[in-house]
Amino acid sequence: MAATSPLIYDYFEKLGFDKTFADIYIALYSGGAQNISQLSRNAGVERTLLYRLLPNLTASGLIETQTEQSRGVIKAAPFSNLQMMISKKEQQLEDLKTALPLIEQSLGPRSLESVDTRVQLYRGEDGVKQMLWNETKSKTDVDGILYENIQIKTNTKFFDRWVQACNDSKVNFRGIVSDQFIKSQQNWYSNGEDHRLENWQSRRINPDIYAIAHSTVVYNNVVAHFNWDDTEVFGIEVYNQQIADSQRQLFNILWTTSKE
Repeated sequence: MAATSPLIYDYFEKLGFDKTFADIYIALYSGGAQNISQLSRNAGVERTLLYRLLPNLTASGLIETQTEQSRGVIKAAPFSNLQMMISKKEQQLEDLKTALPLIEQSLGPRSLESVDTRVQLYRGEDGVKQMLWNETKSKTDVDGILYENIQIKTNTKFFDRWVQACNDSKVNFRGIVSDQFIKSQQNWYSNGEDHRLENWQSRRINPDIYAIAHSTVVYNNVVAHFNWDDTEVFGIEVYNQQIADSQRQLFNILWTTSKE
């Protein structure tokens, strides 16, 4: 039964091993030490393929070879080797995290942030969530002309993480909002939700002065446009300092004509 469990195959895939490896390991773990012929039959893997895979299987640390009665046999390594492998991967991940600032510093002016102009298109809910997450790294105020709030479109878990990241980074937000935004805020917080941005100011603009049809946000050198309705979900980021400055100027004009 264990050999056909999708959970086991999925686990080995996350460790970096394919289904064939999982079949071989399960056969050895369940049936004990075996020669090539026995393993080929029990794992459902051709002998020629087993011979080719044997060096990699042994190098993985989860398969061992030994000699019994003048013949070679293969067996599953102690299960504790699996924990050692996981610990090694954890250490590799920590090393990657530690080295990331050095890599960013080494890239210097040749990093993506230094490119004068680029346009990034995002599709689907995950893509738009990535756009929102990019705001948490802003070095300037985040100024938005907002049609409705984001939390009614994301799940609560993501919104809580987003708010916490923004608050930890002390990002300042200013929002020029529509009546639809105010309505969506009232509906959200009437349900008992209480995760809020610490640095948030908002003003309502009269729709006769400026009718808000979708959300636009400007920060750093980025202008982000969001379209998140029931029929199509996508977003666009434009990376260009002059365009960002122009959008920020428009925002400030509308800010002065709006009311708290």
